[in-house]
Amino acid sequence: MIVKTAEFLVSNSYYQSCPKPDKPEYAFIGRSNVGKSSLINKMVGIKGLAKTSGKPGKTQLINHFLINEKWYLVDLPGYGYASIPLKIKAKWETMISGYLQTRKNLLTTFVLIDIRHSPQKNDIDFIENLAEHQIPFAIIFTKADKVTSRKQKVNLKTYEDYLRENWEELPAIFVTSSETGLGSEPVLDYIEQANKVFAYQTE
Repeated sequence: MIVKTAEFLVSNSYYQSCPKPDKPEYAFIGRSNVGKSSLINKMVGIKGLAKTSGKPGKTQLINHFLINEKWYLVDLPGYGYASIPLKIKAKWETMISGYLQTRKNLLTTFVLIDIRHSPQKNDIDFIENLAEHQIPFAIIFTKADKVTSRKQKVNLKTYEDYLRENWEELPAIFVTSSETGLGSEPVLDYIEQANKVFAYQTE
């Protein structure tokens, strides 16, 4: 898929206020500082579309972007924050879970995981919660440029082995880098194929 246009539409603190669910939608979420906004910007080819920051927690709302005037890309707040007040954390969790569980046009939730680390409890808990609520998801490993190819393979196999303990079939898995662009094309191709299925089912 070639991204020709990408525009910011709206930010919401209430999932009920999101745009009309008339287009296929894909959500991106991960732990703080996983490189989510940087990857989104690399994928669409527009620097600064999604706000980036060296300080975790920059994304605090449900952010909708319209891509190629055909589908929505949604930048969600991260999870796993240790330094925010419990009241704000609870508000974010309610907002995110409400969105994920009720958004009818949400075709895939891309869970971003830092490939430099072994399986983290926050990531595993989030993935298991998606599975429990039957929310389709795929896994995007980020920051592949920060480790050797050998380390990538070792950490990737560790995750796959862990997932196989609970799942008969693994979700789609992508390895990416916002620095080199690795993995962006496969993710966009995956979205393009899902869009075709969505269009066929809604005809």
